[in-house]
Amino acid sequence: MGLPVRDQMKYWGVAAAVFMAVLWYLGDVILPFVLGAAIAYFLDPVADRLERMGTSRGVATTIITCVALLIFIIAALLIVPTLVSQTASLINIAPQLFQDLQGFLTSRFPALVDTDSTLHQSLVSLGETIRDQGGKVLNSVVSSAASVINILLLLVIVPVVAFYLLYDWDHMVARIDEMLPRDHAPVIRQLAGEIDATLASFIRGMGTVSLILGTFYAVSLMLVGLQFGLVIGAVAGLVTFIPYVGALVGGALAIGLGLFQFWGDWMTIGLIAGIFVAGQVAEGNFLTPKLVGSSVGLHPVWLIFALSVFGSLFGFVGMLVAVPLAAALGVLVRFFIGQYQGSRLYRGLSGRDEG
Repeated sequence: MGLPVRDQMKYWGVAAAVFMAVLWYLGDVILPFVLGAAIAYFLDPVADRLERMGTSRGVATTIITCVALLIFIIAALLIVPTLVSQTASLINIAPQLFQDLQGFLTSRFPALVDTDSTLHQSLVSLGETIRDQGGKVLNSVVSSAASVINILLLLVIVPVVAFYLLYDWDHMVARIDEMLPRDHAPVIRQLAGEIDATLASFIRGMGTVSLILGTFYAVSLMLVGLQFGLVIGAVAGLVTFIPYVGALVGGALAIGLGLFQFWGDWMTIGLIAGIFVAGQVAEGNFLTPKLVGSSVGLHPVWLIFALSVFGSLFGFVGMLVAVPLAAALGVLVRFFIGQYQGSRLYRGLSGRDEG
């Protein structure tokens, strides 16, 4: 005889509380393991495909690891230094950009930006704040010995964790399946399959879309000649998983910088705007339908809410687990809604009579 529902809810509640407590107390300590698990989950289909082609799991994992390390080395040598340099330059030049904006507004709307006006003071203050705070963040990341050590630990631990998890992924899934409560195993497998399908469509699909669009934006903006094009492309690609936000944020940054750099060259400014229009058209009509699909079930507002809540509660680790937890909660909510709509609480006596 299975446990009463009240006892089951108590045990599952305790498990959820323990999980939240682990996130709260360990925080950044578990960051390498969360990243390693995410990488292993992302690459597991590739390993499975290599296995179907005749290789062993160990050989498949080794091939994937070697290719990933090669890509990482190329990125570290060619992309990361430029990205860091452009980010630092953008932070340092921000006050000058706001001074240029102030000069533009002064020439066009002199009555609005006299030296004692609120708008003038706000622009000056905003530029100084971005320079000071951005410089502090960059200096703390680059020059802090603790940060450097943490980064080095990430670079060492994450690949090792990802390698072992990827190698043992199928075995771990089988072991977890053996530990499921027998009475609830079929339902848990069904829900886990739906959660996996949602995550596979969203994380793997949107991760690929973000990488493609980020690369497209960065390369296109650099070819046009826009300063800081690599940074803007990286930012736009990073937030592409929230529909329209990537194009809006990246487009606003690129066009804003383009107006300062190419003022009067309306053809170039039009090309910058056209890059983001083309990216949005490609995303909406080709990339997202093909790589993500239409049945993911993760509403943008729900994603933003989950990122905000988990990020504020658990920091960067919370933001990493926000999307998987949002997907899992979405599947569970739809399941319980289905259960509710099939119950007498929803259908009442009329539903019983119709049956």
